[in-house]
Amino acid sequence: MSQMHQQTAGAGSTCPGCEEPLEAGDLFCGACGYDLSARPAAAQDRPTVAMNGSSATQSAPQPDASSQWPIAPDADSSDMPVPAHLPTDLPVTESSGGELSPNAGEVRAEPGEVRTEPGEMRTDAPFARPAEPDEYPLPAPGAQPEPADPRTALPDPTPPAGTKLCVACRSGRVDPDGYCENCGHAQPRERDHMEQELDAVAAVSDRGLRHHRNEDAFAISSAALPDGSPAVVAIVCDGVSSATRPDEASLAASRAANESLLDALPRGTHPQQAMHDAILSASDAVNALAAEPTHAREHSPHQNAPACTLVGSIVAGGLLVVGWIGDSRAYWVPDDRSGPTVRLTEDDSWAAQMVAAGLMNEAEAYADERAHAITGWLGADAYELEPHTASFKPDRAGVVVVCTDGLWNYAESVEEMARAVPADSALRPLHSAQVLVGHALDGGGHDNVTVAILPFRLVPQGAGSA
Repeated sequence: MSQMHQQTAGAGSTCPGCEEPLEAGDLFCGACGYDLSARPAAAQDRPTVAMNGSSATQSAPQPDASSQWPIAPDADSSDMPVPAHLPTDLPVTESSGGELSPNAGEVRAEPGEVRTEPGEMRTDAPFARPAEPDEYPLPAPGAQPEPADPRTALPDPTPPAGTKLCVACRSGRVDPDGYCENCGHAQPRERDHMEQELDAVAAVSDRGLRHHRNEDAFAISSAALPDGSPAVVAIVCDGVSSATRPDEASLAASRAANESLLDALPRGTHPQQAMHDAILSASDAVNALAAEPTHAREHSPHQNAPACTLVGSIVAGGLLVVGWIGDSRAYWVPDDRSGPTVRLTEDDSWAAQMVAAGLMNEAEAYADERAHAITGWLGADAYELEPHTASFKPDRAGVVVVCTDGLWNYAESVEEMARAVPADSALRPLHSAQVLVGHALDGGGHDNVTVAILPFRLVPQGAGSA
């Protein structure tokens, strides 16, 4: 152990205890006996680094006046230790305002934790985790479980007969509003896409890609003429979107026209006359929709009369009959494409009138924004009804394409329609109708699309009825 060097008095110095003059070489004060070899007390130590690691030269926030640190009293004797202050001797409070517990300064190390001394910071120590209970409370016997979430609850394994199930989850029931009670998926409406096929006729209708509902409708059927030969019928209707309830108008018109034909043809009525009468029956059915109760008009005072267009075709014993009102069309497409494809109807539209009057050519008229404004329709507010009918006797086999403008807008000319119709349409009418609807959807599907394909088979001369 090293020895401390003994200090002596110097000339001109005074005693630290009584300030009496000292002589050179004195080891003790002659007046008070002060031991001049004793080392003077060290100056009060002031930290150069604050607790948070910042330099002492930096400005530190002043403590609140209500929580001043106590000042240690001066010591007169050099052999007395400087008083020490423990954390528990200081009046402190928690951040919540309550007093700290007596062992608040004690640091305990839980299993898996890193213990640190007071004032020491460890960045590698894990966060403190609340202690887990030794046991978890169990529900009392007989307690009722929480009700199951209706969105995930499965229906009965065997739903009643006729129950409509969701097309998305295949298990939930569909409520009256059209939503699945299990997954909440909105169900497609029945008329969004419809297909029907009989032995000699087929039809497909689709909502399209832009409309919120399908306002088209169709009806296909067959009947026996008095001589036993078949008569095949296809009716296609397009609701007028600017009218009220156009979907109801097209459905009512197609059903009424079809029922009228099925009643007249077996009685021997000429097919062209039967078609004329069927259009009049369809008009009456649409007109009836305008007779709403008074309270319905009070709730919707701006409603107008429901309206639709109609085009139909009958193939019976070598005779091809078409009838129409509005801008829905019928095309003749021969199986042998070397023969001409023919449009069998003329539109009741502004564009058709401009062309018929010689004021515009067809390209100019249909490029005008008024082109599809119809001049003839079925409905209570229609002008004087003049059904159009025509009869043809094709000299070769082919198909009749009966369609709404949702298709012919994408195959307007006869050449375009001939290219769009599959070559085997007479053998596969449903497939052909599906292909044509797909053609319209691929083109943009801006409107509802309805197509009926009615094959025409060449009848030998002298057979069937004319």
